[in-house]
Formats: sequence, structure tokens, C-alpha cells
Amino acid sequence: MSKVCDICGKGKVVGGCITRRGLSKKSGGIGLHVVKNVKRTFSANIQSIRVDDGGTVRTINACTACIRTGNFKKA
Repeated sequence: MSKVCDICGKGKVVGGCITRRGLSKKSGGIGLHVVKNVKRTFSANIQSIRVDDGGTVRTINACTACIRTGNFKKA
């Protein structure tokens, strides 16, 4: 199953978690230093739903944000 929404095109996004160590300058230290930068991907919540497309029933992949809008007729 594709990880892309058929309605809005939402898909995977690359991000990360930056780990910092040290005492901040505000607290009297020499500042925070970056120790580790972990890269990861954030996946959209894609669900498979059946919609009525002009009398024909077909299955589409839609994100939960588009499902909540209700801009389609469920089969």
C-alpha cells in the first residue's frame, strides 16, 4: 500500500531529534552543545477506505485528516 494520500498528497517527512548537553548561558554555563542528531522519517496515518465515485465503488488511500473532512461519499 502506498504511503501517500490520494486526496491531499501527504506523505513521509524527514525530521530528527537533536540531543544537546551542557549548562545554558542563562544558567551560568558556556552554552548547550549538540551531541547527537538522530535522523528519522515521520509517516502520515494512511487508511484504506472505499468511496462511491459516480456510481462505481473504488478503494483509495486517504490520510485521517482528509477522512475527518468528509468531502467524499463512503461506499
